[in-house]
Amino acid sequence: MPATGAEGAELPVVLVVAVALVDADGRVLLAQRPEGKAMAGLWEFPGGKVLPGEPPEAALIRELKEEIGIDVAEACLAPLTFASHRYESFHLLMPLYVCRRWNGIVAAQEGQALAWVRPQKLDQYAMPPADKPLVAMLRDLL
Repeated sequence: MPATGAEGAELPVVLVVAVALVDADGRVLLAQRPEGKAMAGLWEFPGGKVLPGEPPEAALIRELKEEIGIDVAEACLAPLTFASHRYESFHLLMPLYVCRRWNGIVAAQEGQALAWVRPQKLDQYAMPPADKPLVAMLRDLL
């Protein structure tokens, strides 16, 4: 179902999944959007678009393998909260999961910068508007 924009025009709803990967030291992984992508240079929680017919958890598992080279079991993804944000040309709906267990070494697979960040310092990183409200929820959890 489309969302309604500022002038009453219908906007497509885009479903994107994201994860707060939390390491043994309680730090959270952020990825910087690379040049050439929308909102390049901003920091975000890893994840990506859900393909048509794809369950959100499956999309997140796929995206984590593609983007940072790790394997995650669905049972290790705990839903925390979600973001709902209207951009100019679409409305974003983004569930945020927390994950503390994965297999493999986190490594950028697409040339993006990665940073392990203490929860109290997350707000020091420039983020897309949809990601910003998630920081307080995550900080409260950790």
